Amino acid sequence: MNTAAWLILLLPLFSAVAIGLGAYRSRLASAALSIGAVVGSFLLTLWLIAVGDELRSSVPWLAMEGLQINIGLQIDPLSRLMLCVVTGVGSLIHIFSLGYMREDRDFSRYFAFLSLFVFSMLGIVLADNFVMMFIFWELVGVSSYLLIGFWFEKPSAADAAKKAFLTNRVGDFGFLLGILMVWAAFGTVGFAELEKAEATAICGLAGFLIFCGAMGKSAQFPLHVWLPDAMEGPTPVSALIHAATMVAAGVYMLCRVFFLIEGTWAMEAIAWIGGLTALLAALMAVQQDDIKRILAYSTLSQLGYMVMAVGLGSPDAAMFHLTTHASFKALLFLGAGSVIVALDHEQDIWKMGGLRERMPKTYWTFLIGTMALCGVPLFSGFFSKEAILDAALENNLLLFLVAVLVALLTTFYMTRLFVVAFMGEPRSAHAGSALESPSVMTVPLLLLAVPSVIAGYFNAHAPNPLVLAASLVVLVFGMLVANSLYSGAKTDPLPARLGRLAKALRDRFWFDEAYQWLIDHVQENLAKLADAIDRWIIAGLLVRGTHGTTELAARVLRLAQTGNLQTYAFWFAAGMAALLIFTLG
Repeated sequence: MNTAAWLILLLPLFSAVAIGLGAYRSRLASAALSIGAVVGSFLLTLWLIAVGDELRSSVPWLAMEGLQINIGLQIDPLSRLMLCVVTGVGSLIHIFSLGYMREDRDFSRYFAFLSLFVFSMLGIVLADNFVMMFIFWELVGVSSYLLIGFWFEKPSAADAAKKAFLTNRVGDFGFLLGILMVWAAFGTVGFAELEKAEATAICGLAGFLIFCGAMGKSAQFPLHVWLPDAMEGPTPVSALIHAATMVAAGVYMLCRVFFLIEGTWAMEAIAWIGGLTALLAALMAVQQDDIKRILAYSTLSQLGYMVMAVGLGSPDAAMFHLTTHASFKALLFLGAGSVIVALDHEQDIWKMGGLRERMPKTYWTFLIGTMALCGVPLFSGFFSKEAILDAALENNLLLFLVAVLVALLTTFYMTRLFVVAFMGEPRSAHAGSALESPSVMTVPLLLLAVPSVIAGYFNAHAPNPLVLAASLVVLVFGMLVANSLYSGAKTDPLPARLGRLAKALRDRFWFDEAYQWLIDHVQENLAKLADAIDRWIIAGLLVRGTHGTTELAARVLRLAQTGNLQTYAFWFAAGMAALLIFTLG
């Protein structure tokens, strides 16, 4: 079991290194190594789940006075669940990539980066202490930077990669401060030791600082701005990083260290930040036209749901929704990728339409993903969403109302997306000539459709009647309104009805512009401050001041150098007298 756990972690690293050292010369070898590694990790994960035992395996890495850091793995129900998500969904995304990236000249580099990312993500899942988690946390940041900016020759992709990397560093700084506070307060960074320790007053602040790391990785307000732009990467990357793994890492981390924040003021802050993120992102999704960006804002919104659940004291509901969301959101992203390839990389939903007859497998699987996301009864998303709504109703009525509104908006924008993209008549030549994707792309869609339907039954419970009634009302209302507005529409009728609000939604409430203004003014003021320091302190006091002082001293000394022997004798005698007085007195 110990060997299996280490192999789960190291197999993707081995494939990344092997591709980088020479296998990249062969496209077949690169793909085989990468896919074989993640599938192997998935099979070992299934074996660990079947065994069911818990494991902690660690070796000393760094020891100093007051702190010992180990490199260790932790296998428990939480990590097993997340391992299944990362390796299971990741395997299907790797296979889908064979078709999606088949014509890309950097095919081998893509699979090397993909393997590196999976290794980094598995390190977060298996880490048994904060330091090891933080190391892999940063590796995930680096590998996601490489994947988002994979087509780095495109300025938009390069800018998106930098934006994601820098935004996450802001959150990671808070995460690091939180880890240091935990070490200072408890003298350890191991999760098992911290869970046994008695809570102190510092837990609230330390927990919130650690949550800052989750704000970056899981794109929570106000660090949410990087995720939509990250859609510049290849679509399978969006499915892996921005649906099933990286963005879920923040939620997983909060559930892993829930013992630290439980009962503190940080929980209230976390719940409200999650609720606000869910609402803002759902509103923005209503007026997006890019199929991937709609799904990106949907991901933001659903992550807000999960974070809100943690803040409401229900990490189980958060992990339940994380698991179901990973399958149906990966399905939706890959379905979008299938459409994008068929339409010669067109992403505007208003240039699609009529795909139901031309791409039946993509159509039906996308419909399943849409129904799961909307929370249609009997689909997986219904059960996990109900669990979060139950927690909200029990703990905070206002957040419950926010969550219900988010559910309404989710149903509306997903019905809009589905009706415009798949129904009606083709709105472009590419849509009119679209063909179904090859089996290497449609088989992963069909396999992901299975957990999108049945995954919720593994943790199903009888919902609260009030929650069920509210969910069904907003579900039916949202679908009817969206269908009536967009069925047969050639253009979006909503901007004319919403006026300035539509522009605000389309421009994402001008968060990017506000941040750019802030950065520009901070840079300008810092430049002015640096100029003043250089001009008046460094050049004025230090350079010219030193020169002036030296020149004055030289003039004084020059006055003393008279060349008169009697004067020198007088000053020598005076100095000796002063020295004797000081010594004897």
